[in-house]
Amino acid sequence: MKKSLILSPQQFTLLTLLFTCVITNTLNAQQLPPKVEQWSILHCGTLLAIPGVVPQEKVSIIVKDGRIVELRKGYVKLSSLKTEKDAKVTIIDLKRSFVLPGLIDCHTHITFEMSRQSRLNRVTETDADAAIKSVVYAKRTLDAGFTTIRNVGSGGDAAFALRDAINSGLVPGPRILVAGEAITATGGHGDGTLGFRDDLFDIPGAMQGVADGPDECRKAVRSQVKRGADVIKLTATGGVLSQTAAGTDQQFFDDELKAIMDTAHLLGRKVAAHAHGTDGINAALRAGVDSIEHGSFLDDESIRLFNQTGAFLVPTLLAGKTVVELAKIKGFFPPAIVAKANAVGPVIKDAFARAYKGGVNIAFGTDSGVSKHGQNAEEFLIMVDAGMSEMDAIVCATINAAELCGLANEIGTIEAGKAADIIALANDPLENISSLKNVWFVMRNGVIHKQP
Repeated sequence: MKKSLILSPQQFTLLTLLFTCVITNTLNAQQLPPKVEQWSILHCGTLLAIPGVVPQEKVSIIVKDGRIVELRKGYVKLSSLKTEKDAKVTIIDLKRSFVLPGLIDCHTHITFEMSRQSRLNRVTETDADAAIKSVVYAKRTLDAGFTTIRNVGSGGDAAFALRDAINSGLVPGPRILVAGEAITATGGHGDGTLGFRDDLFDIPGAMQGVADGPDECRKAVRSQVKRGADVIKLTATGGVLSQTAAGTDQQFFDDELKAIMDTAHLLGRKVAAHAHGTDGINAALRAGVDSIEHGSFLDDESIRLFNQTGAFLVPTLLAGKTVVELAKIKGFFPPAIVAKANAVGPVIKDAFARAYKGGVNIAFGTDSGVSKHGQNAEEFLIMVDAGMSEMDAIVCATINAAELCGLANEIGTIEAGKAADIIALANDPLENISSLKNVWFVMRNGVIHKQP
């Protein structure tokens, strides 16, 4: 006997929804116009395509769908391109400009900007507030010519949401590598509950980056990767802005440091270590860290270890200058922070100079968030004042930074096959590095975000 098919109301509703989705998707696919090729021709007066190599005069950069296709000598005409009939082609006149790759800042805190109210904000503002502010800070950073940043430490989910919104084209901003919460010891620099009443916060754990002992350190790293971290940040030593008089020396034991490095590398993540004190710098280098952030009290052994391991120094000179200036303002910092600011700020520039002379790999980083977002290029002026050449400073913010970020095949130079991250200035930064403070053209992934 033939059985009839009887559907329950729930089954009928589900079947109707599935049928509607199939029909809608089919119709949408039929109605979508074919993708149009997007071409740009940038006519460059002076082009520093590969920092470290002599700039070229009168060069055209040809970009298709966000990627650099080729560089041609002279100013290419539209008629010389082999494009589809309906392709969109934009010619960009940069004949009176100095053109170079988009800049990279390897040390930022894009969801935060320091003020007198920073500690109060910690207990009055939400992750939503941080997310909204970060959109503003990201736009300022991009407009300053920084098309890629590493965000090395932030609470909550705001930095992840910002990264994903930028990647999807929802909001303008730089490409972001996010660390999530910094891995820190209980009460260490990076413990977000430090200096507050115990009843204001739940006891922090692995998801908040707080860990003691090798096993907890492994869990904390895995927890940040689970949250979506692109890079791992740890606080190997005390820090200036933590509300404690615990100094700036080593805060993790050697076996804890090794557990963090090994776990991160096992999961394909590089590790950035906040480190001021000599012992913490050297312990992190021996454990296999990829970069030392700050490096204020590095010594000859540090330089030897840097050169032996190939690790990078990210100097953050602007942060050192900023905290010294703010420490002079009565009541801006509590006494414990004032003491550390006055101890660290004056030596960080000299440590950078010693590392540069010692042949250490150096990648550009500002600690923006301590300083104001959008003023990242101030770091260049301090680097050059400390004895670095203008060209080497630019290499630090392009080729070296791209290598540290693991993106050397994607960004850092203007070459065929790479992302079209391109900026332009009115004047030559090789003659006056302060020219980098006035970026008037910004293209990221082939999209123009700023132009005269």
